[in-house]
Amino acid sequence: MRLIPEIGIDLGTANILVYRRGKGIVLMEPTVVAMSTTNKRVLAVGNQAREMIGRTPGNIQAIRPLKDGVIADYTTTHKMLEFLRRKTCPNSQFFKPTVLICVPSGVTNVERRAVIKAAHAAGFGKAMTIEEPMAAAIGCGLPIDTASGNMVIDIGGGTTDIAVISLGGIVISQSLRVGGNKMDEAIVRHIRNTYNLAIGDQTAEEVKIRIGSAYPLEQELQMEIRGRDLVAGLPKTIEVTSAEVREALTEPVRQIAEKLCTVLEETPPELASDIIQSGITLTGGGALLRGLNTLLSSVTDIPVRVADNALHSVAVGTGRALEEIDEIAKSGAVSRL
Repeated sequence: MRLIPEIGIDLGTANILVYRRGKGIVLMEPTVVAMSTTNKRVLAVGNQAREMIGRTPGNIQAIRPLKDGVIADYTTTHKMLEFLRRKTCPNSQFFKPTVLICVPSGVTNVERRAVIKAAHAAGFGKAMTIEEPMAAAIGCGLPIDTASGNMVIDIGGGTTDIAVISLGGIVISQSLRVGGNKMDEAIVRHIRNTYNLAIGDQTAEEVKIRIGSAYPLEQELQMEIRGRDLVAGLPKTIEVTSAEVREALTEPVRQIAEKLCTVLEETPPELASDIIQSGITLTGGGALLRGLNTLLSSVTDIPVRVADNALHSVAVGTGRALEEIDEIAKSGAVSRL
């Protein structure tokens, strides 16, 4: 029996997932922290804090401490990790948990060190990082140890990571700072420019989830949204269709497709032929956008599938990686700075 808890953290820009070895995913919360502006005390983390965005009085501030997949506010991130440690490992004052944290493949050593430093400051013992595409590939069950090439695209809230994996290591990877948040911003911008209506990020995310798509649908959808009229300054309700939301999402989707083509161009021919046979796997919350796999397949002429556990694959992969940490560390995907 292991006395020291081992946990894997998918430290996402939009959501944070915690996987505890032997128990599976034990926590999934939005990456939001509500803090008092007077004494800098943490008031809420996760769902409770997310509900406060755009609704707080002057003495409370709702903060997203990560931006584009990396730490933007170190102090808040450290306090958030401390909250997660206490919530998922109640007896951690006796045994400091070992933690493996996901980071985008394009992070610098400075950004990687900041994550490990924040984990140590939050009360964790041994702290390591793993690249997101590797964790995603492990989490969705790709045969990464074989000599064949596997391609995975992890679309998170802040970044999109594209990687080709073979023989247990990342052969080529690129990270694009475009994800679910950029899609939400594109919807906010479209509604403001088209209807002179101001909506919040939460409303934009709801629009994306309910009627958003990257490829024409057999039956187009529509929904009512509420916001503030920028001309009259009064609340207003309008109706939007999936066709115009798709038009709003054109730019972020195009950037992902272009980056995918760039990675395919740089992929060694033998691995490229493997990918044509095995296809491309989409993971992350952004992978759930309707028709995205169909669009990417039409652009590349390669089959593209959405992982069954797309939302949880990175967290699951991080947890599983802990079981074979020494083997995976040899590939260079795990850092023990």
